[in-house]
Amino acid sequence: MRKSGWAAATGIASLVLLLAACGGSSSSTSAAASGSGSAPAGSGSSGPPASTATAQATASKTGGSSTASPKANHSVAPQASGGSVTFPAVGTTIMIVQHSAIGFVLAQANGQVVYTYAKDTKGGAPTCTGSCASTWPPATGTPQAGPADHFPGTFGLVKGAGGVGQITYNGYPLYTFKGAKPLTTAGNGIGGVWHVVPLSASDISGA
Repeated sequence: MRKSGWAAATGIASLVLLLAACGGSSSSTSAAASGSGSAPAGSGSSGPPASTATAQATASKTGGSSTASPKANHSVAPQASGGSVTFPAVGTTIMIVQHSAIGFVLAQANGQVVYTYAKDTKGGAPTCTGSCASTWPPATGTPQAGPADHFPGTFGLVKGAGGVGQITYNGYPLYTFKGAKPLTTAGNGIGGVWHVVPLSASDISGA
């Protein structure tokens, strides 16, 4: 009787341990299932993604709509006015007097020297188009003289290929030389038809 009672007690204890083990397994499985169904840590499950949050923050600062800042023209340079620095309107190309190995020449504010094409005519449309323009890209944008420079000639715009506005100087379309390093005049004289626009030190204020 004592032995059978002991066996019964042992059986009950085993059953309790088995149930506990099953319960732990069940809770572990439940936790694992719950974890697999939730978003990974740091995925933003508690809020919108970082990009969305940024857009919403931007939108709240702009009256409910997100706006993208326009890209500045690579030839735009800041100008000092009344003790403060201002930037020209987007699309403006600042033209400057640049000192080069062959003297003072006309260039963009980013240092790219510009050229004229001998086959163009004063006041006429650019004739360097197509494959020619792939090597000699047109100088584009709204031209504006640099704050420290004054020019003996005048700037203008002419409609180039595809309706693009191309900068002119004294009526002649201007081009850049693809791949040329800033401040260099590697394109001058090529084919006997490409030429820099010569200027002088006197065209720089205070020179």
